[in-house]
Amino acid sequence: MSEMITEDLVDLDLSADSKEAAARALAERMVALGRVTDLDGFLADVAAREAQMPTGLDGGIGIPHCRSEHVTEPTLAFGRSAAGIDFGAADGPADLIFLIAAPAGADDAHLTILSSLARQLMNAEFTDALRSAADAGAAAALIRGEEPDGTGGVPEGIEDSVDSVAVPTAASAGTATGSPDVGPEEGSQNGTDDGPRNGTDDGPAERGRPFRVVAVTSCPTGIAHTYMAAESLEKAGREAGVEVVVETQGSAGFTRLDPAVIEAADGVIFAHDVPVRDKDRFAGKPTVDTGVKAAINRPGELIDEVRGKAARGEVTAAGAAGAAGTDGASGTTPVERGGKPGEGYGTKLRVWLMSGVSYMVPFVAAGGLLIALGFAIGGYEINKAPSVMDHFVWSQADSWAALLFQVGGVAFAFLVPVLAGYIAYGMADRPGLVPGFVGGSIALTVNAGFLGGLAAGLISGAVVMAIQRVRIPAALRGIMPVVVIPLISSAVVGFLMFVVIGKPIASAQKAMTDWLSGLSGANAVLLGALLGLMMCFDLGGPVNKVAYAFATAGIAVADPSDSAMKIMAAVMAAGMVPPLAMALATTVRGKLFNAAERENGKAAWVLGASFISEGAIPFAAADPLRVIPSSMVGGALTGALSIAFGATLRAPHGGIFVVPLIGNPLLYLVAIAAGVCVTTALVIVLKGLRKPAPGAVAQGPGGTDPSAPSPEAKQPVAA
Repeated sequence: MSEMITEDLVDLDLSADSKEAAARALAERMVALGRVTDLDGFLADVAAREAQMPTGLDGGIGIPHCRSEHVTEPTLAFGRSAAGIDFGAADGPADLIFLIAAPAGADDAHLTILSSLARQLMNAEFTDALRSAADAGAAAALIRGEEPDGTGGVPEGIEDSVDSVAVPTAASAGTATGSPDVGPEEGSQNGTDDGPRNGTDDGPAERGRPFRVVAVTSCPTGIAHTYMAAESLEKAGREAGVEVVVETQGSAGFTRLDPAVIEAADGVIFAHDVPVRDKDRFAGKPTVDTGVKAAINRPGELIDEVRGKAARGEVTAAGAAGAAGTDGASGTTPVERGGKPGEGYGTKLRVWLMSGVSYMVPFVAAGGLLIALGFAIGGYEINKAPSVMDHFVWSQADSWAALLFQVGGVAFAFLVPVLAGYIAYGMADRPGLVPGFVGGSIALTVNAGFLGGLAAGLISGAVVMAIQRVRIPAALRGIMPVVVIPLISSAVVGFLMFVVIGKPIASAQKAMTDWLSGLSGANAVLLGALLGLMMCFDLGGPVNKVAYAFATAGIAVADPSDSAMKIMAAVMAAGMVPPLAMALATTVRGKLFNAAERENGKAAWVLGASFISEGAIPFAAADPLRVIPSSMVGGALTGALSIAFGATLRAPHGGIFVVPLIGNPLLYLVAIAAGVCVTTALVIVLKGLRKPAPGAVAQGPGGTDPSAPSPEAKQPVAA
């Protein structure tokens, strides 16, 4: 296996005047060595990671980095800039720039090598040596942890650093000292812990031992900031006489701290930009919750803060530690799940919405495909079949079709409650689930649909977060997460959904239905365009459902009219456009989308062909101002063409599976293709024009990371 950095990957006279130019100059060296296969695709992934959070560090360091499918092997490129390049650090431009490229499927050994570099960057002797390196070969050797002549060893002045080595070659990755995530106990690796505790200590007031802190660090990529924060906290702890043991939740996985070490700790520090895994382990202790860069830039302040909380007796309520930074029992300032201090409300809102969407999509896929298969096997009247509990014949295809259709319908019924529940979960963690699911179910009851679910989720999360901010007597803390919070939040959300929000949405839907009925005999082509716009406006929400209900009502008779069947055909055709267009866009211009979106694009082919408009929701939620208008244009064109071509449809669902039931099927498919092509072209053009704002969590040239937090959601390659 080749070395991670060689002389050819070093530029000691980097002349770039921007972080984009610097990344390109260093990436070109990787391309020349065959380490990167697609320059633009890789740079798009780097930009997407940079758009999430600046990668500049105090001390004149820039570490642009990402995991990318365009990287063939873990690679470092190093540049030294005389003028300095702004990477967003608080203390000014960076003169030492490391471009870190990891393959999408990098193994633990590779990520351990990268994490070793991250820790070394916190060592002033190491960075000073890089600034004084006379040639590229010496700089590369220094980074590899070798003497400039290649004989191995550690450069003079650096041997006293914590890790004892810089970045070893790949061949020695398995034996790198100080590497994280190896061994049974994280604390035993960093020299700050003598072994597991017995959990019998009385607290920080006990004489004869230092204050003990356990910490968790994690960043979206899990390559650099995760380990730099750990090193910084450990170093600050040594200087302050505090024992600090860190659990690094990086890309290579993580080894949980020994429960005895956690039990013996006097305080906890969470320095993270993605949700902390298994957070409940740390409940009941003084806790500081912040972003990962705070641990890198001001670790001493965080240690002082947690000591102050311990002195005041401020602890996280048992059972509420999962609330991502909420410290409601003690009345301290919470940090919302998926949100950090300094982030705008728009950024937090997007993270919360993506949390709900990521959990909802599997229900969309499973339910929609089961319904479509039911139509394909049993025909368009399968929706009128009796319950399979009352009538099921093993040897009849219709019984199996009815079974598929009815199971799919049950799965579809979970969409809105799951969406609302996990939006609330993204805001307030587990305490938000109960009111979120209750609010989502009420949204279905009052016919508020998709938008009602969004409102229910946001309201539920806000109510729970408000309750968690209230100072609670110690005697009541134990029942807060299991009794008080679910009871109060469900009652408040239920009242708002039934009495305040549900009625206006239901009234709006009725008004829209009446309006459409008045247009049905007028300009048929205009009506088709209007229905197409509605189908693509909210992708399964109230507006979409009004158009769909209007169409299905017309064919829900024994002998539907020709105009009613034309309307049904136009509605289904337009509803297929958004997911099919997103699938096509991710295929023809994949570099405009991140890895998670490209994966969603593969599923969108099937979802779109099955008339599941919700297959485009992940794209619309991540970039609504580009995806939704583009979809509406394509949907309007398809709806108008479908009616103009005289296509008819008797089935209310099914997509391509019910093509045999369509009148003028070839022209019908032409109408769909036209809308898909138009939407695809518009999305590609609009996404190609955008420029990410520094530090903004927005769609960058390579797509956005929905760190969506959904913990279970797929992490984008460029996270």
